[in-house]
Amino acid sequence: MTVTTLRNVVGSLDLEAALTSRDSINTALRVVLDDATGKWGVRVNRVEIKAIDPPPSVQESMEKQMRAERDKRAAILTAEGEKQSQILTAEGARQAEILRAEGDAQAAVLRAEGEAEAIKKVFGAVHAANPDENVLAYQYLQQLPVIANGTASKIWVIPADLSGGMAQIMKAFKGS
Repeated sequence: MTVTTLRNVVGSLDLEAALTSRDSINTALRVVLDDATGKWGVRVNRVEIKAIDPPPSVQESMEKQMRAERDKRAAILTAEGEKQSQILTAEGARQAEILRAEGDAQAAVLRAEGEAEAIKKVFGAVHAANPDENVLAYQYLQQLPVIANGTASKIWVIPADLSGGMAQIMKAFKGS
């Protein structure tokens, strides 16, 4: 009766529970044996199982099941680690791009402020010097090669009163 009951109890458990649940197996056996022997006035107080030795084919399938379970857990942990790694890498790249963009924006603002200050100083200096037409005509002549040198310069703006402008230039050179 004990062997039959033991087979029924162990057969209803999965592999891991059969190997780790000695107390529950002992309790189930004690209950069944106590119930069967109670008719004769015998009470079973304790049942101890020393070892469960399944047949070799069952042991082999149990080992395969345990190996498959370990492989499954390892694959899940590896996948979760890779996922976490990719998330952290993406967050790092995102933060780097944000900081780079903020730095570029601040640099652009500082460059614009510097250029604005330079323009103000040049404009102030030009007005403080109060240049006459001769100086402006000379500056125009100096800038013509720079204007013509540009790759995007396809159209040149020449004053409509070219003869008047040339007369001013000639007068400036004669006066000096």
